[in-house]
Amino acid sequence: MYTPDFVADPHHTYDEMRSKYGTIVPVLLAPGVKATLVIGHSTAVRILNDPDHFPADPRTWQKTIPDDCPVRPMMAWLPAARNSDGFEHKRFRDASVAGIDGIATDTLPSLVEKAAVPVINTFCRAGNADLVRQYAFPLVLEVLNQLVGCPADIGQRVAAGMAARFDTVKSREGMMMLKQALMELIRLKREQPGDDVTSRMTNHAAGLNDDEIFAQLMSFYGAGFEAQRNLITNALLLMITDDRFAFGNVLGRNLSTINALDEILFNDPPMANFCTTYPRQPVMVDDIWLPADQPVVISLTACNNDPKIRRNNDAEESSLGNRSHLAWSAGPHACPAKDVAYLTVQFAIDLLFDALPDIELIGRVDDLVWRPGPFHRAMTALPVTFSPSPPMNIV
Repeated sequence: MYTPDFVADPHHTYDEMRSKYGTIVPVLLAPGVKATLVIGHSTAVRILNDPDHFPADPRTWQKTIPDDCPVRPMMAWLPAARNSDGFEHKRFRDASVAGIDGIATDTLPSLVEKAAVPVINTFCRAGNADLVRQYAFPLVLEVLNQLVGCPADIGQRVAAGMAARFDTVKSREGMMMLKQALMELIRLKREQPGDDVTSRMTNHAAGLNDDEIFAQLMSFYGAGFEAQRNLITNALLLMITDDRFAFGNVLGRNLSTINALDEILFNDPPMANFCTTYPRQPVMVDDIWLPADQPVVISLTACNNDPKIRRNNDAEESSLGNRSHLAWSAGPHACPAKDVAYLTVQFAIDLLFDALPDIELIGRVDDLVWRPGPFHRAMTALPVTFSPSPPMNIV
């Protein structure tokens, strides 16, 4: 799952896996790093809802993995909800949920607009842009920084470290950069609390220490920054290359941004393979014995495309309006920020098309390059052209 062939066309790989192995697939996440990939929807749901047999703590496994293993920073234990079960999971998740639930969703349109307009104004007159680097990256970073109360200079270091971690390229250096930046943010919020996610976690009754708050922020930024910017660009790619989303009349597009998001989350979610668990003893799943203390990774993409849950063979038709996908995971570790993330991405896309309605892809879809790493589905660039437009008024 670390090879260029997999990164270029993962769906073909999933189809081959399904034909050869069924729902449970032996894979390598990196050279020498064995894991089990779950590609059956019902099997994944069973595992995600069974933390007793499939705990999320990787500490026994990671003792066998070299420090310089490229996937280790993405998988190593942190005192976070996603790496915990039972009492500790509840303690960490309660603090995280309190931080997230304090976000007033009715303020998100204004927050996203204040972030989007200055970003769009940097390229709207040029008639072309890279929507990964020039739009999704700075927009999502600014929104997240506002939500967590993070100054821009710290946020830039967080973004750079997170990208290196997901790409599994210079991942150790990325992790060091991340921790240094987020620890600086936590110290700042202990001294100067505000109405933000970080401050709410630092003041929560669970009494999290700095390392524990850092771990929850890692999850928030990891899901928020990587997943949201990739969801924005993946949905934009669909909308500017698929005639179903073209402007059909004066009322606008034939299908909406919501349709595009649902389709991407179902067919090609930005977090493609994640939700890793580590059984403490051998366990049989679908007539296959899974070894103890070896990662069991849920392929959210492959499970969503499991032929057993698709209404028909038309992936586009069967995903429209269908939210039975696993893009937000399921069970006790399901994403607590999915509503905030979904609305942020929807507003970001709508604002871009309001400003630049005739966006077109430069080149062919097959020429796009996807970032390395087994965990995400992310383009390196999304080059587009459009009619030059005057800057928008800053809100």
